[in-house]
Amino acid sequence: MTCEVLVLYFAKSSELAGVRSENLTVPRKITSKELWEKIAALHPGLCAIKDHIVLAVRQEYVNIGDDIITLRPGDEIAVIPPISGG
Repeated sequence: MTCEVLVLYFAKSSELAGVRSENLTVPRKITSKELWEKIAALHPGLCAIKDHIVLAVRQEYVNIGDDIITLRPGDEIAVIPPISGG
């Protein structure tokens, strides 16, 4: 089964992806690593910051790894790059 989610790109990730948001159809049950790989396949420029990316699903941070995420239609996935500031 699949569902459509909204992927939001922030700061440098938006610049590298060339979009601020987009809808993406993904399996309802997917690992965070597989989710990241699908996003990176659409926007290869994101690979430049892949070791520093954080994903948030429904406004909660998730580690990129083998943990399975259960997604629902309309869920928001945020791609958050490293943020600098002072």
